[in-house]
Amino acid sequence: MALELVGKLIKVLPEVTGQGKNGPWNKQDFVIETMDSQYPKKVCMTAWGEKANDLKQFADGDTLKATFSAESREYNERWYTELRAFRIEATDDNGGVGYSAPARPAQQPQSRPAAQSQPSGAQQFNSAFDDESNDLPF
Repeated sequence: MALELVGKLIKVLPEVTGQGKNGPWNKQDFVIETMDSQYPKKVCMTAWGEKANDLKQFADGDTLKATFSAESREYNERWYTELRAFRIEATDDNGGVGYSAPARPAQQPQSRPAAQSQPSGAQQFNSAFDDESNDLPF
């Protein structure tokens, strides 16, 4: 499941490195603030490996579009959720992804109508999926 979020880069947290059984690894957390006019939200995401290195080209205040996946896991009867960014792109303030419209999915299923109306206060957070990954019975 691929999700997209457009917002302003607020903070890049320190890089974390380690050694695993498959070799060294690195990750870096960063915070994006959504561009909702009335109630902006701050979202912390994680970039792993080369994506963590790509994050170094951006400065605080840059407008970014992050494509990510969400995953939760249980450890000692507690649940932990990670938003793993796998694509981070710079956008300008007037870029192709406007702040008043939600981000568009990468692929639209052909069974949906071409135009769908969105409320003007919609968040810039949208789920994009393809029919092959949708294994729900309904």
